[in-house]
Amino acid sequence: MNRAGRAERLTVGLGDGGYDILIGSALIESVGDLLRPLCCEGGEIAVVTDENVWMNHVDALSSSMDRAGLGFQPIVMPEGEGSKSISGLEALYNSFARMKLTRFGLAVAFGGGVVGDLCGFAAATWMRGVRFVQVPTTLLAQVDSSVGGKTGINLAHGKNIVGAFYQPKLVVIDPLTLRTLPDREVRCGMAEVVKYGAIRSESLFETLRERSEPDISSVIRECCAIKSEIAARDERDFGERMLLNFGHTLGHAIEKHTGFGKYRHGEAVAFGMVMASALGERMGVTSPGVTRALGETLALYGLETRYPGDAADLVPLLSLDKKSVGGAVRMVFLRKIGTAFVRRVKTADLERLLKGAEELWRM
Repeated sequence: MNRAGRAERLTVGLGDGGYDILIGSALIESVGDLLRPLCCEGGEIAVVTDENVWMNHVDALSSSMDRAGLGFQPIVMPEGEGSKSISGLEALYNSFARMKLTRFGLAVAFGGGVVGDLCGFAAATWMRGVRFVQVPTTLLAQVDSSVGGKTGINLAHGKNIVGAFYQPKLVVIDPLTLRTLPDREVRCGMAEVVKYGAIRSESLFETLRERSEPDISSVIRECCAIKSEIAARDERDFGERMLLNFGHTLGHAIEKHTGFGKYRHGEAVAFGMVMASALGERMGVTSPGVTRALGETLALYGLETRYPGDAADLVPLLSLDKKSVGGAVRMVFLRKIGTAFVRRVKTADLERLLKGAEELWRM
C-alpha cells in the first residue's frame, strides 16, 4: 500500500459535485497515483505553481508523476498577489493554449492560496471548464482556501471581485510541505486557524491559547472538517458560509487600501478580526473581553493586531465588498468565542462605530 493509503479522508458532501480531502504526511510522493483515476486517456496535465514552490518541491512531484506514468507540463507563475490578476490570468490562459490543454485535461494547483485561486478560476473558464485538483502547500491554503470551491482574481477595485464557484475533484494536503515555508507564511496561516476557533470551535481556540505549537495535522483536519461541513450546506455563500468571512470584510479593505502587497492576506485578516470583534463589543453584540482574548491569541503566533492606519479610510472601500447590499455591509461578529453571526451595518454608521471601538483594538 502506498502512503496515500494511510491518509485521513474527509468528504465534502455536495452530491455529484462532492470530493475528498486527503491529509497525510508525504502525500506529495503519492500525488501521481492519486491523479491517475482523474485523467482521461490522452488528456494533458497542467501543474500550475509558483517559483518558490517549484524550487522546493519539484523533485518530489516529478518523481511521483514519473512512477505513475503521467506526463505533465509545469506552468511556473511569479510568486505573490501580483499573479492573481487579469494579466496573470491571461498569462495562464496563454500557457494552457501553448500546451494545447483540452476539456479532457486536468489542471493541478500546486502552491498556496494565490496559485489555488488563480488556477481554479482559469480551470473554471478555460474551454468552459476543465477538471482541477488542489495540492496546497501553505498553511493558509491547507486549512482554508483549497476547500470549498471559491476561485478568483483581484482587480484594483477589490479583492477576489472576479471569480467563480468551481469545486476541485480532489484536495491533497501534505503537512510536510509546511517545513519549507518562511515564518511569515506560517503566521498568515495561523490567522485563519484562529478564525475557525473563534467562529465555530471554542475547544480549538482554547488549544491554540494553551499551546503555541499545536499538532499541525490535527489543526488542519479540524479546520477542513469545519469548512467542508459549512460549504456542503451553503455552497454559494448566501447563508451560513458567510461566517467564514469573519475578519475578511475589513481585512480585504486593508489589502486593497495598502496596495495588495504591504500585508499578506492572513495579516490583514488578523487586523480585520480584531477590529470586527472590537466593533461588536462597541455595539454590545459581542461579549466583553472577547477582543482581548482574540488579540492575545493572534499575538501568540506572531501576528500584529493593532492596525496602524486610519479605519475611516477603509469605509469607502466597502461599497464593492461582495457582502454589501442596499447601503449596508453584512459583517460577521462574535457573540462569544466559538459562536458567530451575521449582522447588517449601515455603511454610514461604520465610521462612527469604528472610531468608537478603536481603543479596544489598539489596547
